[in-house]
Amino acid sequence: MDILATEQAGDTAPLTKDDLLTILAKQRASFEKEGFVTYERRMDRLNRLESLLYDNIDILCEALRQDFGHRSLHQSKIADFYGSFEALKHTKKHLKKWMKDEKRQSPFPLGLLGAKSKVQYQPKGVVGNITTWNFPVFVACTPLIGILAAGNRCMLKLTEITPKTSELLKQLFAKYFDETEVVGITGGPEVGEAFSTLPLDHIIFTGATSVGKYILRGAAENLTPVTLELGGKSPVVVSRSADMKEAVLRIFTGKALNCGQVCISPDYVFVPEEQLELFTKLATMHITEMFPTMLNNDDYTSVVSRKHYDRIMGIIEDAQEQGADVRIINPAKEDFNTQTTTHKIPLTMIVNPSDDLRAMQEEIFGPVISIKTYKNIDDAINYINANPRPLSLYYFGDDAGEQAEVLDRTTSGGVAVNDVIAHAGVEDLPFGGIGPSGMGNYHGFEGFKTFSHAKAIFSQSKKIYMMKYTGVIPPYNDKTEKTLEFMLKRPKK
Repeated sequence: MDILATEQAGDTAPLTKDDLLTILAKQRASFEKEGFVTYERRMDRLNRLESLLYDNIDILCEALRQDFGHRSLHQSKIADFYGSFEALKHTKKHLKKWMKDEKRQSPFPLGLLGAKSKVQYQPKGVVGNITTWNFPVFVACTPLIGILAAGNRCMLKLTEITPKTSELLKQLFAKYFDETEVVGITGGPEVGEAFSTLPLDHIIFTGATSVGKYILRGAAENLTPVTLELGGKSPVVVSRSADMKEAVLRIFTGKALNCGQVCISPDYVFVPEEQLELFTKLATMHITEMFPTMLNNDDYTSVVSRKHYDRIMGIIEDAQEQGADVRIINPAKEDFNTQTTTHKIPLTMIVNPSDDLRAMQEEIFGPVISIKTYKNIDDAINYINANPRPLSLYYFGDDAGEQAEVLDRTTSGGVAVNDVIAHAGVEDLPFGGIGPSGMGNYHGFEGFKTFSHAKAIFSQSKKIYMMKYTGVIPPYNDKTEKTLEFMLKRPKK
């Protein structure tokens, strides 16, 4: 499939809300007609999604490269495709078990007399997935895996920031799925706004906190349940007990992924004050080893657009104008002003920034990281707790007591110990934020449950109706009093 052809195919008028409602009506009618969604049907849809990805990995990676101006093909395969394949593998392995009804305990004496309780995970219907641009394939397909596994249909609002990739995904969804199963939708913010107000059965949105608020307001019109995967400033705490060289290796390898354009990228790092210079020196050495050059280096990814380039450069310039200690890691002393087709920015450290800098007020989402120092671990914990709850928190060290203190006294969406970002790749762990960094979660069984309705089912005994024999049906009498005395008896301590 020619990427240029997909770009031309996308030159059509954006869908209106009425168009979207028509698609939704088709999907819902098909869902209701199908009735119970069998294991075989769910597996068939998952297998088709798997084929879509495997059959088109190269052309999708090329579309990503073009959308970013330049994006490492290796990073696309690692981040967008490996993660999706692992999610598919995990889901297909466990789906039959997830679909089984869960037995629950009936209260005494009902259970003893034959009453039964269970939870049945039922598909919700039509789920909307509003995607983002930093990992366009992964963010479209990973939630879709849970959506299809749970037996739903899906409408995907594909991001306009990476138009070639979104248009290609739209065409591929149309090739591998019927429009009543999965449909990709392209268009700008006006389409996204209309999409969020549709009477869907669930919406999952991945993106900025500011946009998440609009999604939530739009969904409120129909009381549509919402899962928000947002972002924030994910902190790193490096303990005095940490192997500093190893910590730097892992922190900055993670920071370099997609050039920092990751919702759980380390945003700022706390290091012991006496180890600051060692930390920054090791960081410079490691970045230099990974990227001895950057401008024409295929491994070094570009910032996605001029708009985001200008925003990140504005953060750096703000720190410089305010007299902050700004350290740009540019091993080959290249002139980044000469680039014409990319928006590359060398990885930049801002050392001990004041809290009023943009670098400490905004989510970075790019190749900039702040380094702060602490005297004792309480300094780091108190700072983290004084700010909005992050999507991720990272701790490096071998002090088990200190680690427990940091984890117990802070609240974040997820945690990785002695690594960054890696926890998001563990499919058996829930992924999600808390507060400003999001609500709800998905991945694995948690994703299956998020996109399912947990229907409570109680089956009363046909032989013995306890209400009849315990005096709790009017007219009340002495038997009622004895029954209530038993029911309301205070338990022994």
